[in-house]
Amino acid sequence: MTRHIVCIASEHKGNEFLEEAQAAGWFVTLVTRKKLLDEPWAWTALNDVKTVEDHAAPEDYARAITNIAGSRRIDRVVGLDEFDVMTAAKTREHLQLPGMSSSHTLRFRDKLSMRNIANNAGIPCPEFTGVFNKDDINAYLDRVPAPWIVKPRYEVSAFGIRKCETREQVWEVLTDLDNRNNWRDHPSQFVLEKFIKGNVFHVDSVVNEGKVLACGVSQYGTPPFSVTHYGGVFTSSIVPYRSKERRELESLNQKLLSAFKYERGVTHAEFLQSEEDGKFYLLEVACRVGGAYIANVLEHACNFNLWREWAKLETATRENPYKPPKLRKDFAGVALALANTDQPDTSHYTDEEIVYRVTKPKHVGLIFYSQKQKRVEALLANYSERIAEDFLAVAPAKERYDD
Repeated sequence: MTRHIVCIASEHKGNEFLEEAQAAGWFVTLVTRKKLLDEPWAWTALNDVKTVEDHAAPEDYARAITNIAGSRRIDRVVGLDEFDVMTAAKTREHLQLPGMSSSHTLRFRDKLSMRNIANNAGIPCPEFTGVFNKDDINAYLDRVPAPWIVKPRYEVSAFGIRKCETREQVWEVLTDLDNRNNWRDHPSQFVLEKFIKGNVFHVDSVVNEGKVLACGVSQYGTPPFSVTHYGGVFTSSIVPYRSKERRELESLNQKLLSAFKYERGVTHAEFLQSEEDGKFYLLEVACRVGGAYIANVLEHACNFNLWREWAKLETATRENPYKPPKLRKDFAGVALALANTDQPDTSHYTDEEIVYRVTKPKHVGLIFYSQKQKRVEALLANYSERIAEDFLAVAPAKERYDD
């Protein structure tokens, strides 16, 4: 009987995953929100589509997938978005399917758990403390110099982060959260850590049997915290292959994933290089494909697409084992911003190195490819200015991810 994979997608993403699973000969079912049915899914890669209500809770997805299992046996359940990873894990547990458990998956969602695991493995983290005990918090503020940030344990990117310059500001933030009188905003749902100024790097990996078989090492232009809170053009580009930074980050990344006992799939890890001491510190790690078209950047520069490799890993069998991609060592980068118009026209951008144009409404974005790193750097600098001048819109920073 044909093997069956169910893919949860609470956001429109992962078409390449769906295509690759279909190409492997699997029966592919998509479970998504009703309002996303009009999105441009890879319909030819889908055998079935089921919907849940737009504000469905994890148990609603689990129930829908359990109902699917009543008529067609399920072999795999995968969550494509950050917020689907835990839902998929809980559904697998309910149906007793293989894959990471919810407690294991939580390591990749809870930033306090991340820091404790990494710290115990000797991986540097910004000095941190859980927000549980008043005396412990005051002792931390006495010991660690300002500035600090109060960061949600379970949100993504820079959502909900508050930067504090004084002890009084920290307590004002924590008191405000406590006064909201709901569990999601309870102070214990946050971690308090030192704010470190520096450059942010990310390592995006394909992992099988606990080993990193392919990875891209990239650097953000403006750190995501600054883009989220102050606006601007987001950029990311490949780090030179022979650089000291790349070697150090590749080593740290493998050490991190070994500490997390991660066996199979894809990961997106972010590290900050401190301006003060030059050391790398862990910001976060997730067991899913990184956003902001990073998968497309790596496809052009390194000859592997994270979505497709992930699907190949999930659909690999004893008869058809996973085969790692043949890697390439070229360069690429992305420039991405919110646009002040629904359908921005970038046809006047004509450099031959432009290999991908973002078509998402209210977004403008370009991916550049070259065999020369300096050419990609120059294009990103040039187009960051041009995009800002032609299209830039700044949306107020969200406190948390609601939709």
